Amino acid sequence: MRRVDLNQDIRPLSEFRANAASFVQQVHKTKRPLVITHRGRSAAVLIDVLEYETLIEKLELLQDVQIAENQLKEGKGLKHEVAKKQVLERLKNK
Repeated sequence: MRRVDLNQDIRPLSEFRANAASFVQQVHKTKRPLVITHRGRSAAVLIDVLEYETLIEKLELLQDVQIAENQLKEGKGLKHEVAKKQVLERLKNK
């Protein structure tokens, strides 16, 4: 996902209400998120659907890595040879 352009991608809620369709088009075209402010503070972020899906996929992968690292710290890991043998056995039985 591209970074927010501070000159173009931060808009007040009142402006977003008046121009929602054009802001959605902007987000889709630029692939940059749009920060919507309310009373001078950031309140929401509008992002393109494909950018959102990519972000979620990356987050899920990072969570999987973190789980794996924790499992290794807890001694729940397998040696490569053992894991390979288990996978090959499962493939044979299918």
